[in-house]
Order: sequence, then structure tokens, then C-alpha cells
Amino acid sequence: MSSRQLVEEAQREFQGPLTGYAAGLLNGDWERARDVVQDTFVKLHQQDPATVRSRLRSWLYTVCRNRSIDVLRKEKPMKTTSGEIFETMVDDWRPDPAAAAERAEQHAAVLRLVDRLPENQREVIRLKFQADLSYREISEITTLSVGNVGFLLHTGLKRLRDMMGKEFGSQ
Repeated sequence: MSSRQLVEEAQREFQGPLTGYAAGLLNGDWERARDVVQDTFVKLHQQDPATVRSRLRSWLYTVCRNRSIDVLRKEKPMKTTSGEIFETMVDDWRPDPAAAAERAEQHAAVLRLVDRLPENQREVIRLKFQADLSYREISEITTLSVGNVGFLLHTGLKRLRDMMGKEFGSQ
């Protein structure tokens, strides 16, 4: 497979998810996120397809993450949010309008709670549940140990459940 074929295949599969991930890291700035993803694919084109192919997804997320961090360092201190990321996800199931409105309201409330988690917990939760990455892939991307990734996910989800209980339990 040529470098060009690899990039085209990767763009079809990962451009949307990478853009959403980058936008989350870049405080919802979709324009900069698209630039970061474009830079990621340029870097992919410069790689030997044989060395990247077996770990393509984690390689792309790692490069995208590092490039996003570089952009933030140049412009301002790092602060991440996840609000708009999940809005890009496609949902083939369409409930009735009232149920859809209630679901959207609950979804927004959960995202507000996710934004209150510490940055490292937010990031591993996004990588796990938005990008559907394995603990090992998240470990490669974030340079955390696999055990640390598991701990952050467990702790973040536990904290999120506690916050949801307080937020939704009182209604």
C-alpha cells in the first residue's frame, strides 16, 4: 500500500473523529481542529506505510493530540472542554421530538458534568468512549501507563456517577 493510499483510507475513517477530538482539546475551536487534523494527515503522508499501518489509529490520535497541545502552548495555557465533541456523533435512531428534546437536555447536562472532571480524567474518558480506543492505545497516546489509564477511567467514571446522582437524583 502506498503512502497516498494509506492517507486516503485514514482520512475516510478517522477525519471526523480526529476533528472532534482535536476540537475538544482546543476548547471547541473547530477551525483550529481542522488545521490540526490536516497537519496530522500531512505527517502520516511522510511516514513509511509499513511502519504505521499496524498501529494507525493510536498513531493518528497521538500525533493529533501532540499537535493540539503545540497549538495551545503557542496561544494560551491548556484548558480542555468536551461540550461540542459529542454533538458530532451520528445517531441513526431518531426518537419522537419530546423524547429527543429530553435526551438532548440530559446529554448536555452530562457533558457539563464531564467538563467538571479533572483534565486527565476528561481526556481518557473522551478517548475511551468517543474514539473507542483500548487502554493500551490510550496509554500510547497520552504516555500514561495502562494501569494509570484504567485508574483514571475508573476514578473519572465513579466521580461522574456521583455527580450525576446529585444532579439527577434531586429532580
